Amino acid sequence: MENNQAKKDNLVKMKRVALSVLVAAVLCFFIAHHYEIGWLKALSEAAMVGGIADWFAVVALFKHPLGIPIPHTALIPTNKDAIGQNLGAFVSDEFLIKEKLEAKLDAFDFATKATNWLKEEKNACTIASLVVENVIPGVLKTIEDADVQKFILEQFESKMQQMNFGEWVAIGLESLSKDDKQAQLITNVLTILSAELEANRDEIKEKVKNTTPWYTLGVADKKIADGVFNGLYEFIDMAKQPDSSIRKKINDYVLNFVAELKSSPEMQDKISRLVVEFTQKPEVQDYIGSIWLELKNAVLSDLEQGEDSTIKMNITNMIRNFGDSIQKDEVMTNKINDFIKIDALGMLLRNKKAIGDLIATSVQSWDKKEIADKLELEVGKDLQFIRINGTVVGGIVGLVIYFVEQLL
Repeated sequence: MENNQAKKDNLVKMKRVALSVLVAAVLCFFIAHHYEIGWLKALSEAAMVGGIADWFAVVALFKHPLGIPIPHTALIPTNKDAIGQNLGAFVSDEFLIKEKLEAKLDAFDFATKATNWLKEEKNACTIASLVVENVIPGVLKTIEDADVQKFILEQFESKMQQMNFGEWVAIGLESLSKDDKQAQLITNVLTILSAELEANRDEIKEKVKNTTPWYTLGVADKKIADGVFNGLYEFIDMAKQPDSSIRKKINDYVLNFVAELKSSPEMQDKISRLVVEFTQKPEVQDYIGSIWLELKNAVLSDLEQGEDSTIKMNITNMIRNFGDSIQKDEVMTNKINDFIKIDALGMLLRNKKAIGDLIATSVQSWDKKEIADKLELEVGKDLQFIRINGTVVGGIVGLVIYFVEQLL
């Protein structure tokens, strides 16, 4: 709209200039008559004729001069349909030619221009803004939370049933048994058991007290509890020793368990079913279902940060890196250009007649006044120079004729 207004202002300005030149010729005409200046009279008369004639010619292109329906005026509105048809045929026949299009597409280098545009931070940020402000929120609003949660649970359950957790456990334990990790793991477990035993001493004593006969009057409680503790501590301390028989039995048990687990599909299936059954507990199902809501809320919360949004910054960097990586890959650049060239060329050539018809139909659909106003807005400013030149050239010709007459 601002561009059209500027064009209107320039058109009005040039019309005033052309009119001013014609007015100047009229003033000269009256001055010449008053002072009886022959050469000025000849100049001004010819200038007025030239200026008025060219004004008539310019105006006749777009409308009837002074609103009078003179034949062969308002040429553009009157011949609108023919102009549209000829314009469509001209574009189709003269521009949509294979050789010309190939040359233009080769010179255009779409891939380089596109990647240069993507590498600009401002442009990448603009695309990222569109994504985080419109695309992502729109998708999140469209998706039903219940449907997504159901989908996640179904996919999770399906994947869990396909996995052989027993085999994984066997492989993990076997890898531990091949180095010192198994020994260190057993030591860590025993250390934890010792610490837990000490931390729960009072609770264990209370349980011992509750299980002893009432008639002992608590006399044996302390001895029994101390015996239990001392026995357990002694067992754990012995098990911690690398060369102890207890440690050897534990190691042998683990190795035998791993060997049996690796060779027993039944054990593997049992462990897998235990894991799957655990994941089907309501608490686990609720947690898995809540993952989507947590993810959704995290995304929306991040998008609310505006320019500081991590998602937006990552998308911006991703777009810029994409443009940079494509531009550095000559093979990919050539493939993109070839694809654009082949695809665009084929599309244009296949539809050249349709494009011509579209131009013709579009012009024909315009209102007569509308097309006249549009064309005048585009070329009317330059056409005013015809009026100016007509006035000036007419005056010069009149002056030349006057002097030739005087000489003869």
